[in-house]
Amino acid sequence: MEYLSKERHDELAAELENLINVEYPRIREELSEARAQGDLSENFEYRAARRAQAKTISRIRFLQNVLKYSRVIDRSALPKDRISLLSRVEFTNLATDAKMKYTIVSHHEMNLEAGKISCNSPIGKALMGRKAGEIVEVQAPAGTFSIRIDNVSTD
Repeated sequence: MEYLSKERHDELAAELENLINVEYPRIREELSEARAQGDLSENFEYRAARRAQAKTISRIRFLQNVLKYSRVIDRSALPKDRISLLSRVEFTNLATDAKMKYTIVSHHEMNLEAGKISCNSPIGKALMGRKAGEIVEVQAPAGTFSIRIDNVSTD
């Protein structure tokens, strides 16, 4: 079971609808045109259209499965005092004194540039279920480090 924010669920549903109703028919048309050119063994356009078709079908199936097995997170049911999905967390790396702000999300929504880290990442795993003021040890591939949770909010 995957948990998604309402916004991300809607983005994935819109992408799926676009792939099914716009992109796939366009690719089928390109494939038909390439097939009409004759000899398929040396037809670059035909091979490119087949690759695009396979890639599109794969993405459609992936999105269908994600949406089929996902649930939209009910923000009102989330704990206010503990870190959970969609919590906005401010913390300080005690080794470097660097302050960071991230929102904890599912791996389908992870985007470091937008300040979203996965609940499955080393930092995300270490923060889940914790409260503001706690000091947490993070087991990362680069080594172990400590962070202090400065603030938790559920915007």
